[in-house]
Amino acid sequence: MVTHAADGVAGPPVPDTPLTRDITEYVREVEDDLLFDHSRRVYFFGALHGRRRGLEPDLELLYAGAMFHDVGLTEPYRSTSSARFEVDSADTARDFLVERGVDAALARRVWLGIALHTTPGIPEFLEPEVALVTAGVETDVLGIGLELLAAEAREAVVAVHPRPDFKRRILAAFTAGMRQRPASTFGTPNADVLEHYDPTFAREDFVEVILNSGWPE
Repeated sequence: MVTHAADGVAGPPVPDTPLTRDITEYVREVEDDLLFDHSRRVYFFGALHGRRRGLEPDLELLYAGAMFHDVGLTEPYRSTSSARFEVDSADTARDFLVERGVDAALARRVWLGIALHTTPGIPEFLEPEVALVTAGVETDVLGIGLELLAAEAREAVVAVHPRPDFKRRILAAFTAGMRQRPASTFGTPNADVLEHYDPTFAREDFVEVILNSGWPE
């Protein structure tokens, strides 16, 4: 795996192991620069939040969660799957890890970190590898916790993995990844994305689901 000078400056470096090299090679192949750089930033920001919070994640597992978390937005998933993109991403990561000899329980931890990364209010109470994927995503996409990270560290990460027009481009990637499976966004923040950018999208209403259920009372 190619390492970067920013790794050490920004926080815990990516472990240079056969597994992380395989992960980098795989994700580099299936994701464009936008998602690849975003995923790398998620790892570094997540690791930095872990250091700040006194957490000690397995960095290989954290790297796996960060790097795979958006794979489900890419082809072939976006045009063939009806599942939530988070589940496609999580399934792909789990299978990738198990095929390379990672213990099934640890692979399951990575699965949870990815599957829950758009479900606020839960991951922060789970294992560090789960909590910190969400922390990294929230910082890079939503700016949550940005002010808690040292400016020097943030700048080191972005210098290596830049964010040109990131807000607009990541929203476009979310839209493209979910447009063909709108039902998968029910009950998640992803529905907000399609409501903004897909004029054909009709949001399903949770209250109406309850009121129109088969129960007579």
